[in-house]
Amino acid sequence: MQITETTRRYRTIFLSDVHLGTRGCRADFLLDFLRRTECERLFLVGDIIDGWRLRKSWYWTEEFDEVLRHILALAQRGVQVTYIPGNHDEMFRAWLGLEVAGVTLARDAVHVGADGRRYLIMHGDEFDGVIRYARFLAHLGDRAYEWALTLNRVFNDVRRRLGYPYWSLSQWLKRQVKEAVKAIDRFEVALAMEAKRRGLDGVVCGHIHHAEMRSVHGVLYMNDGDWVESCTALVEHADGRFELLDWAAESRLSFGRQAAPPAMATA
Repeated sequence: MQITETTRRYRTIFLSDVHLGTRGCRADFLLDFLRRTECERLFLVGDIIDGWRLRKSWYWTEEFDEVLRHILALAQRGVQVTYIPGNHDEMFRAWLGLEVAGVTLARDAVHVGADGRRYLIMHGDEFDGVIRYARFLAHLGDRAYEWALTLNRVFNDVRRRLGYPYWSLSQWLKRQVKEAVKAIDRFEVALAMEAKRRGLDGVVCGHIHHAEMRSVHGVLYMNDGDWVESCTALVEHADGRFELLDWAAESRLSFGRQAAPPAMATA
């Protein structure tokens, strides 16, 4: 990896819900992030490749290849890369417990922070009632979600031509639906309670494309977001402090002038 004066150095980076293989994937934003950061540990918290979409119709770009090449290069350089498959890349769950090209595949993991606190790392689809109990309904919802992402892509193409920065229409629509907000809250509580049941201090997950960091029943709940709608990452600093980064806000500057990435939240 090319290291520059603007490279951000973190102890740990958490990424999920990249959805390589879909038109909504912002691989350009993710590549910018990967090229401008380095870490000792990288957790890929599920849905990195979208097997559901690729089985329906093949869509793959050179940028998708570059994302995978960069991640594999990190593993070869000695970065501890742990891949926790999600529901969209569940085909890789057949390889749990194996190490492939320096990448360890696991169902879930426990991360020990620099300050000694312990965190459950899992994708989170096990706690989504729709995914767990009604796979057909999950795929039906997936198609509606694809429509929202298509609308989001067209909307932002127009904004870019007019000189405006990226703004997630699909995230805004999600926040307007009361039932979606309730479902997100139930998901967060379920993940936090699972971490508490295991005697851990917090949980890091993905799955619902909703970046968040908050205390839930005394447990630190952290969702690293996605690279389809919001383009967010969760990072751990050398002192054990966590931070959510909004890289969509950062990248609108990175292709012109340099600026420090704005923090969404810290803990």
